[in-house]
Amino acid sequence: METASRKLDIIIPAYRMHSQSFKNALDGITEETGLKRIDNKTNHVVWMTGNLVNCRYWIGNLLGIEDKDPYEDLFKEGRAWDENLDYPTLEELKKNFAYISPKVYQKLLLATDEQLDKAFSFGMNIPFVPENVLNMIGMCIGREDYLFGQIGLMRKMLDLKGMSYDIDFSISY
Repeated sequence: METASRKLDIIIPAYRMHSQSFKNALDGITEETGLKRIDNKTNHVVWMTGNLVNCRYWIGNLLGIEDKDPYEDLFKEGRAWDENLDYPTLEELKKNFAYISPKVYQKLLLATDEQLDKAFSFGMNIPFVPENVLNMIGMCIGREDYLFGQIGLMRKMLDLKGMSYDIDFSISY
């Protein structure tokens, strides 16, 4: 894997593994089960998936991709689940993930140190986390990890087996 910046040597493999995990996490989840909530207290898998897709668009936008998440209003910045809103189907979200993910991957490979070091305020004001593009990408990858953990727990609550770590070598991003 050739990259323009060595700063992404940890991020890019995580990004690629998340691309694999996306497919594996949703395996066996139907449109119907994807809308189930536990005791009306949790987000449903559709919301979690939409937030994952939104993370991909966010990273892409940080790196100069102009495509906007068609469901941004539902998921931007981890917007809370809202019972009064209509959410897209899992199939629509899977298509959006497949559309944006390879584009973002290519941008990650081409990102320069200068681009990654550019100031980017994410409003957390944590003294040991410089607010720049690189750390925002890292925060997005962390968010994806969190969402996969939630989907993994929901799989158990939906009586599905745990998420596999099978690799689909046809996924190249």
